[in-house]
Amino acid sequence: MAGDEKKSKNEKVRKDNAIVRYIRDTSTELKKVRWPSRKDTWMLTRIVLVVTFGMAIFLGALDWVFVWLLRGVVSQSILFYVLAAVLAGGIAAAAILIGRGEEV
Repeated sequence: MAGDEKKSKNEKVRKDNAIVRYIRDTSTELKKVRWPSRKDTWMLTRIVLVVTFGMAIFLGALDWVFVWLLRGVVSQSILFYVLAAVLAGGIAAAAILIGRGEEV
């Protein structure tokens, strides 16, 4: 009976140390990771920065076009109504074509 009490206490102690076991397992897994070299890290950082700045420029230009178009529509110019309709049609066509491509 004394042995049974010790087993239950040991099992209870192991269950209480879940945090310690988690930290130990995490450090073991981190040792298995193949970390990139300094050269690889710098190359990937440059790629991220170039893509980020490229997207910022693209979105800024797109925003400028939409603001320009909206100002024209608000000023009730017929040219801007036509441009807005062509742009809306192009966006709708692109959405349809993208949707068809995903079905395949």
